[in-house]
Amino acid sequence: MATTMNVSLPESLKDFVDERVDADGYSSSSEYVRALIRRERDRTRLRDLLLEGAASPLTGPVTSEHFEELRERVRTASATKT
Repeated sequence: MATTMNVSLPESLKDFVDERVDADGYSSSSEYVRALIRRERDRTRLRDLLLEGAASPLTGPVTSEHFEELRERVRTASATKT
């Protein structure tokens, strides 16, 4: 369900948004703002995961096999989402 949010911008920011919409091929300023919010949400999630990982206890040495296992987990997770 979509809701509406009104945002007031100074003219200079409105002009910038209009330029980005045209330059990046967005269909509207709303689409551009939604993309910015999604990007910020994803950046925040990544930051939280990194901080969680940094705070977690060490589990052992990191080897090339460890990274290959991680890659396989990502491939498997990506394949199940599509």
